[in-house]
Amino acid sequence: MPPRKLQRHLVWLESFTAAVEAGSIDAAAEHLGVARSVVSEHIRALEEALADGAALLERGPGRRLQLSARGERLYAGTQTPLHQLDVKRLMDLARVEPTLRLGLNPTLSMSLLGGIAQDAAATDLKLVVGFGGSHELMRQVQTRQQDLVLDFTPLPPHEGVDTESLLRMSFVVIAGPDSALARAHPSRRSLDVKDLQGQRFVDWLRDDPYGGANSARFAEHGVSVTEVGRVESFLHLYELLRAYKACTIAPDVRPTQPFPPDLHVWPLREQEPQVVEVVALWPSGGLSPAVQAILDGVRRRLNKRR
Repeated sequence: MPPRKLQRHLVWLESFTAAVEAGSIDAAAEHLGVARSVVSEHIRALEEALADGAALLERGPGRRLQLSARGERLYAGTQTPLHQLDVKRLMDLARVEPTLRLGLNPTLSMSLLGGIAQDAAATDLKLVVGFGGSHELMRQVQTRQQDLVLDFTPLPPHEGVDTESLLRMSFVVIAGPDSALARAHPSRRSLDVKDLQGQRFVDWLRDDPYGGANSARFAEHGVSVTEVGRVESFLHLYELLRAYKACTIAPDVRPTQPFPPDLHVWPLREQEPQVVEVVALWPSGGLSPAVQAILDGVRRRLNKRR
């Protein structure tokens, strides 16, 4: 099979990166095995496509090439697998105006995105929003596809990523309004794992750490439940609890948003209580002013809800 041909903008980017790292057009051409004029043409084409002709590279002391302000942002943001770099992404990196690439856990998007969007709009910060599971979001931070990610713990391995805990949440039992559990314990202030014996139960997906935690709880206490469904987000949970008249064990997200009023919620009593955290993640090496401003707003709103 012949090697896959790079898209045109990635060929230009390859010449730009080679010139940055080699320090000159001549050295970049030698490294790439092409004529000097080819490297120059590629860099000019990249400047026209991404920066309206503005320079990405400038002559420095000793005629060595150095990055312009636009070029610095572009080069820093392109240290990632080539197939993940489309033209829109490169244009954002080369913009004079600040852009923030935000990755969100889908559940957190319900409660946090509105405030983040208001903060971004107030400062004319372009917001590029994506959603994903923990492993996908972590990979995007590690490859610098996202400037900031907000997620729940536990986290996958995160080498090359800085983190900050924003909020700690305990676990609760949640039940649909017509469930057997709600009928049996309408006035209880809290429940034990053993109170779920024989109940219809909605669990988290097999590779979700919360599902593993629930399995461990049931095994430890000799409890058997009837699993009627699995979900990966609170976006899917509530309707299943209502439809199947079931219950679940989940993080207490009330500090970020209230549970629907028709559901029954009890704190879960455990000898060794577990907690889940809302965390912020960003590529190692420091926060940009734009990311710092958005993160400050998230902290402020979460602190008000505690």
